Amino acid sequence: MENNRETYYRALRTRDKRFDGKFFTGVITTGIFCRPICPARTPKKQNCHFYPTAATAMAAGLRPCLRCRPEAAPGSPAWNGVATTVARALRLIDDGVLDDISVHGLAERLGVSTRHLRRLFAQHLGASPFSVASSQRILLAKKLISETDLPLSQIAIHSGFNSVRRFNDALKKTYQRTPSQLRRNASSAPTEIDSINIKLAYRPPYDWKQISSFLQTRAIPGVEEVGPWGYRRSIRLGGKPSIVEAIPDTTSDQLKVKFTLNDVGSLQSAVNKIRALFDLDVDCEPIQRQFSADPILAKHIKRHPGLRVPGAWDVFELSVRAILGQQISVAAASTFAGRLVHKFGHPLTASVHTSITHLFPLPEELANEDLTVIGLPRKRAKSITGLARGFPNTMIKIDSAKNLGEVEQVLCQLPGVGPWTAQYIAMRALGYPDAFPVGDLGLIRSLKMLNPKADSNALSKHAECWRPWRAYAAMHLWTGAT
Repeated sequence: MENNRETYYRALRTRDKRFDGKFFTGVITTGIFCRPICPARTPKKQNCHFYPTAATAMAAGLRPCLRCRPEAAPGSPAWNGVATTVARALRLIDDGVLDDISVHGLAERLGVSTRHLRRLFAQHLGASPFSVASSQRILLAKKLISETDLPLSQIAIHSGFNSVRRFNDALKKTYQRTPSQLRRNASSAPTEIDSINIKLAYRPPYDWKQISSFLQTRAIPGVEEVGPWGYRRSIRLGGKPSIVEAIPDTTSDQLKVKFTLNDVGSLQSAVNKIRALFDLDVDCEPIQRQFSADPILAKHIKRHPGLRVPGAWDVFELSVRAILGQQISVAAASTFAGRLVHKFGHPLTASVHTSITHLFPLPEELANEDLTVIGLPRKRAKSITGLARGFPNTMIKIDSAKNLGEVEQVLCQLPGVGPWTAQYIAMRALGYPDAFPVGDLGLIRSLKMLNPKADSNALSKHAECWRPWRAYAAMHLWTGAT
């Protein structure tokens, strides 16, 4: 990042909000790192070092600033400028995999040696896999201390620490203050019984209307509820049924998230899933700059400057939903998804939200069921049960896939999954920004406006100029067609 020192220092000096979350400034004279928008006096340039992530700054031995709160910054896109293996590792770390296995186990799952994985992290992030996971726990703990009045013992568990002692030691080492001292300096908001409210920042612009409309038309009855007001769904948190609700606050560029809990468990994976579901970490500026020069996309960029690619809460759920939607309308697919949930999903015993009634079934709950009882054609029912039976092994293969092409090959080995479905799953559930369903008739139709003879080959050729953000191009074209 030192190659861009002048740009970063200028952003720091002017407190440019557009750079918030894109880099962090470490000050060698204080041992503290800050966001570009920090209200503190601007340090001298020679005393500044710039880091791509908070984890990198913490790995360098710097403390997070208590004034600008780095834990509250918009997230950095994990795929931006890092190797594919690192991006896949970051996705697994976000899912909390290092809470259960070692770095060696993570490397094995990715199909590389431990030494190679550490070398890649050092090269691209300047921090080890363990340092990245540790910084996530610490920053989430600080966020919960600042934004809730939860007991510190519960915060330790929610942020992924195995013990209160480790929680105390980690925060004292990082902030040079105990959790109790940090709590005294925080303006914590009252926490409702059995619920947690936190705020997740994003980098504007953000087209909430677009993502809300997309999710609403594809909502699974009994599991999801979507409207202009926000989004609500059932989830499993620590293996227990829970409800998550997300409401946009466009005045402060934040998503207000509320978790209704039945049990105490780690929130880190759930927070990361929400960030992925609403694509909070993307930087729209370079995408818009590239697309604005394209004759097909230029007009779409003007209409939807803050467009995102809607993610998914769960890979298996999205995969089932994609298979259900093959060759039928979006509304019909949602109807079948609702029947599937009510027949095979886990019912919620109590919920204040009467429309949220079930958890989406797990793979093992569908693996041996006859899905034709909900009206599915036999071939499609067989595809879903085949997906359910092979899902654990499929995810292992996906984790070790070296690129998007290999991911498609793995998914296409599943019954009923072709290239379109594989790319759609990669696009929404796996977070590949360059995933692109080339054979999509709607996308081909958009190209025909320029070339009446266009086909999938012509689309594939033209889409080369949209790399590495073809998923965002697809979303613009789909959104413009509605």
